[in-house]
Amino acid sequence: KKMKISRKLYKEDGSVTIEDKVLKINIKPGWKSGTKVTFSQEGDRIPGKIPADIAFIIKDKPHPIFTREGANIKYNYKIPLREALCGTIVQVPTLDGKKVGINCSGEVLKPTTNKRLQGFGLPFPKDQTKKGDLIIGFDVLFPDKITQSSKDIIYDVLS
Repeated sequence: KKMKISRKLYKEDGSVTIEDKVLKINIKPGWKSGTKVTFSQEGDRIPGKIPADIAFIIKDKPHPIFTREGANIKYNYKIPLREALCGTIVQVPTLDGKKVGINCSGEVLKPTTNKRLQGFGLPFPKDQTKKGDLIIGFDVLFPDKITQSSKDIIYDVLS
């Protein structure tokens, strides 16, 4: 990321000029919000004084489909009630734009169910070779209306 700064240059004769400078920040994948990046002596220049440091603090930008939990990322999969009860193969997006299938055919998916894909999260800041996990939560979608005959069938089946 490139950041443009303006700094004042005070000269011996008392005049002031403004200098624009572009500082390049190499943001590494997995850096946490609040990470501080400091550029030494890039502040205003005053004769006889050491220029101040300039510090930038990294802030997370919200992702459209994932939420961050440290090095793990969380994805909420919206699943129809029928598939939650009868099972399905869930196609989950990953950070690199691909999809991974999770076989949930032999189980009932409850709203409290979580699945974990190891190594599909963000890189750890201290060790870029290791990654966190992708945690999938399920948001079960209920129908707005069902017919009386459907209710009777469901009642009988679930009894």
